Amino acid sequence: MKLLSVVVPCYNEQDNIADFYNELLKNESFFKEKDIELEIIYIDDGSSDKTQEEVTRLHEKDNRVHLVGFSRNFGKEAAMFAGLRKSKGDYVVIMDCDLQDPPALLSEMINAVMDEGYDSVATRRVSRKGEPPIRSFFARMFYRLINKISNAEIVDGARDYRLMTRKFVDAVLSMEEYNRFSKGIFGWVGFKNKWIEFENIERRKGETKWSFWKLFAYAIDGIVAFSTTPLTIASVLGMLCCLVAFIFVIFIVIRQLTVGDPNQMVGWASMASIILFVGGLQLFFVGVVGQYLSKTYLEVKKRPLYIVKEEL
Repeated sequence: MKLLSVVVPCYNEQDNIADFYNELLKNESFFKEKDIELEIIYIDDGSSDKTQEEVTRLHEKDNRVHLVGFSRNFGKEAAMFAGLRKSKGDYVVIMDCDLQDPPALLSEMINAVMDEGYDSVATRRVSRKGEPPIRSFFARMFYRLINKISNAEIVDGARDYRLMTRKFVDAVLSMEEYNRFSKGIFGWVGFKNKWIEFENIERRKGETKWSFWKLFAYAIDGIVAFSTTPLTIASVLGMLCCLVAFIFVIFIVIRQLTVGDPNQMVGWASMASIILFVGGLQLFFVGVVGQYLSKTYLEVKKRPLYIVKEEL
C-alpha cells in the first residue's frame, strides 16, 4: 500500500475547502485500484476568514484530512515548503485549493510515476484564457528572460501542481533557503520529469490573491535566486562606462591642448546628458546589487520560513 500526500496551500479560501475535497475524492476508485492511501494536508497561510474552521470540520469527518495553520501570512512558498515537510507519503502532490489545478489529471500523473518510472510529473498551462493581456505578456517575457540567464529549467506556463516521488521531495527539502522560488528549485534538482499540458481553468470561487505587483516581486525573487547574470551585466556595463569616460577625458585634453575652447559654455548640454545617463546607470545597478545584498541579509539571519499556530 502506497501513501499519497496532497499538499494544499490556502489563503482565505473558505468557500473552496469543501469543494476541493469533494473533487479530489472523485478519484477515490482510482486510488483503490492503484492500492493508494490518501492524506490531505491543508496549509492555512494566516487566513483572516473561516478557512481553518472549514478544514477542522473536514478533519472531524475524515481523519485523512490534516491542517497546518500559520501564525500569520508567510506566503505560498512557505506554505508549500511546510506541506512538503509535513507530508509522509511515498508520493506527494501540490495543488491549489481554487481548483485551477484539475484533480482529474491525477490519474495520468500517478500512472506516469508508478508505471513509467518518472520522478516527478509537472503541469503547464497552454493558454491563459481569462487572464489580463498585460499580465500574460509580462509572464511570457519573464519566462523567456529567466531561461536565458538561468541554468534551471523553468517552463513557460508551469504550475506548482506537481506530483513527486519521496526521493524528489527529499531533494527539494534539502534546499532550505529562506528566499524560495519553487519553480526554479523543481528544475534545479533535476531527476526524470514529465510535463502534462492543460487549458487554463478559471477559479471556481473567490478572487486571486496574486496582484500584478506581487507577481512582479515574485519574478524578481526568481531572477535573483537563480541567476547572477544581472551582476555580470552591471560589471560589464560599469567597465564600458569607465572606458567611454576615459576616452572622453583623452579627447578633452587633446582638444584643449590643440585648439582650445573659446566658448566655455559649448557642450554643456551633451555633458549634462552624459552625467545624467551614467548617474542613472549607477543608481540602477546599485539597486541590482542591493537586491542580492537584501536576499543575503535575509538568508544569514536564519529566521524560520514560517511559524505554526495550530496543527491537526
